[in-house]
Amino acid sequence: MTEQVNVAIVGGGQAGLSTSWYLTQAGVDHVILEAGRVAETWRSRRWDSFSLVTPNWSVMLPGAGRYSGPDPEGFMLRDRLVEHIETWAGGFRAPVRTGCAVRSLAADGDRFELQTDAGTMHARTVVVASGGYQRAHLPPGARNFPAGVTQLLAENYRNPSALPEGGVLVVGSGQTGCQLAEELHHAGRKVVLSCGHCIWAPRRFGGHDLVWWLLETGFAHRTMADLPSPAARLLGNPQASGRDGGHDLHYRTLHDMGVELVDRFAGAEDGTVHFGPDVSATIAAGDALAAMLKKWVDALCVKRGLADPWTLPPPLTIEGRAAIDLEREGIQTVIWTSGYRPAYDWIRVPVFDEMGFPVQTEGRTAVDGLYFMGVHFQRKSQSATLYGVNEDAQLVAQHIVENRA
Repeated sequence: MTEQVNVAIVGGGQAGLSTSWYLTQAGVDHVILEAGRVAETWRSRRWDSFSLVTPNWSVMLPGAGRYSGPDPEGFMLRDRLVEHIETWAGGFRAPVRTGCAVRSLAADGDRFELQTDAGTMHARTVVVASGGYQRAHLPPGARNFPAGVTQLLAENYRNPSALPEGGVLVVGSGQTGCQLAEELHHAGRKVVLSCGHCIWAPRRFGGHDLVWWLLETGFAHRTMADLPSPAARLLGNPQASGRDGGHDLHYRTLHDMGVELVDRFAGAEDGTVHFGPDVSATIAAGDALAAMLKKWVDALCVKRGLADPWTLPPPLTIEGRAAIDLEREGIQTVIWTSGYRPAYDWIRVPVFDEMGFPVQTEGRTAVDGLYFMGVHFQRKSQSATLYGVNEDAQLVAQHIVENRA
């Protein structure tokens, strides 16, 4: 038999659970359908030593209150974060059905039909909270590697000892790529990092954490209207680390510790990997993005009468290699950290733009009763973060309540 529900939330991460919290307070019957377990992405798509890159004080989930532990400026490890989310969800008895993947979603008259692992479900309202980015992006040529070279996505990496012996090529230099390069280097591996245009900033400056500056300057509150183009939303978060209490982690720190930096991945053939011609120019592009962020910092300092807390360093010039012979260099593993893209191919409702993002306003789509949560730049740059999801969830839940009325 087809199950009839009022509101179905697809996804049991912070976005779906935050929406559930507000619906619970409003007395709205609903169910959360989660393919794995609560906070499954944090559990299974993060490596063993993973820690947040956002400080503990910035974890702001609805109804959970502000962080009251002993280390507000610290950074939760993966398992501690999962425990925190589980405890919070259990506290308001979030109606989660775990192990219930949704295979398809389609409109069916004035309702929606969901095909799940547990059978067919009809819902009056659906909130898709399956994550802002779900599919790892691989650049052209990613398949042209010798059969003996181990390739894995960053989400499948666990720790250095789980990899074959030998060197590692990390392709992609956002927060994840930098953190994996650092961990592997400290484990004694030869590491080559293929770089891209990545923004960076110091971990702490002017007496505050980087996230404090992102929030206070308004940089985290930028909307799509503030971006030069829709593609600009793909820019990653600033390079930094929360490991061991948090520290600077970017091209200069990696270069200083001995990680080899090369330019963008340009393809592979016959065991040779090719890279762009000018890694120094790529690093300079990241410096330009850092300078853009610093303008926001400077404006806040002028407004509040603060001293300039951050001085940009001189250019970093490196003679990066344009090609590497994997066998000669002893590189046995390639880890892809080249970004993610939205993957909503299971949704049979035409509400997506040319890049695959849902077309929505504050989570609402043009299709009555269909909402999205946890989408990058849903409302602001911070929308998909642990410190930004709260206000978006409140607005989505409020609209659901008003729409029902």
